[in-house]
Amino acid sequence: MAASGYSDLREKLKSMTPHRDEHKNKSAERSSDSGARRGRKRKHRHSDSDDYDHSDDSSESREQEARRVHSSVQQRSIFSPEECRHIEDKIDEVVANAEAGLYREHTVDRAPLRNKYFFGEGYTYGAQLEKRGPGQERLYQKGQVDDIPQWVHELVIKRLVSSGVIPEGFVNSAVINDYQPGGCIVSHVDPLHIFARPIVSVSFFSDSALCFGCRFQFKPIRVSEPVYVLPVRRGSVTVLSGYAADDITHCIRPQDIKQRRAVIILRKTRPDAPRLDSDNSPPERPVPLKAKRSHRRADPDAAHRPRVLEMDKEENRRPSQWRPLRHSSENYRRSSHDSDKRRESPRRKVKIRRH
Repeated sequence: MAASGYSDLREKLKSMTPHRDEHKNKSAERSSDSGARRGRKRKHRHSDSDDYDHSDDSSESREQEARRVHSSVQQRSIFSPEECRHIEDKIDEVVANAEAGLYREHTVDRAPLRNKYFFGEGYTYGAQLEKRGPGQERLYQKGQVDDIPQWVHELVIKRLVSSGVIPEGFVNSAVINDYQPGGCIVSHVDPLHIFARPIVSVSFFSDSALCFGCRFQFKPIRVSEPVYVLPVRRGSVTVLSGYAADDITHCIRPQDIKQRRAVIILRKTRPDAPRLDSDNSPPERPVPLKAKRSHRRADPDAAHRPRVLEMDKEENRRPSQWRPLRHSSENYRRSSHDSDKRRESPRRKVKIRRH
């Protein structure tokens, strides 16, 4: 053993299995790394207080937003219950006229649990846009939606003018939104390049709420916590301007429509608002084609007659002076096949003997 250079058997075994020491070293390194990670995790946990401070900052900014919304919203209760009932009967007449097909094509826009009726001016939005995004909305051409009904002028607009809510001659666009329970309208800002401010709305049928600063998610539909919730009573008038109209989105959540609710939105379009070109109007829905019925009597022997091919019909249309010989398609194929065979086979000279 001494001649081999090892003084002890343990040293020889250790030299023959060096991977054991490497395994020990690796395990020691892993333990040290895990300890460092635990230390980093503990440090990260201690830094959770920073996130808490950020949440305080976000809550403060939300409170500031809520104050700015509140300062740029006006609400007044103007219409009595009797006036509301009279106007609601007129809204029912609008719905009946739309069901009867008495309005122009772009006056009525139907969606699940919510129908819109455009009067005076209508515009493209949402899925109707060729390019999505704010600023892409366009007014329809003049005359593509119905005029504002006379009862809206008499019962709603004149009342708001006499109450000092809007100046006379301000409104040239009236939209009626008719919501069923569970209906909603997603977060949006009324197009700045189309509508002047303020935006005036009057509520009917039931109480609801207008929410600001929500985010919508779909399938299933979910709505984030709003920055500001504005209760909206039946017969009340809501006026949006400034921050509430331009700098934060507003919406109606499904949970806020517990009964049928309708709102009349009164606005003024800008004189330079872009319009759809006549060539770029939204495509009309395709009309289903009806099957054509033949008035000819059925011939019982027609099924047993040979079909006349289009090639044969074309030959019949040619002038008679250079019309080729008519062949049925089957005979023509056979004759051409036989002629090909004759070309391929060598010709033999046959001697005819006379007797």
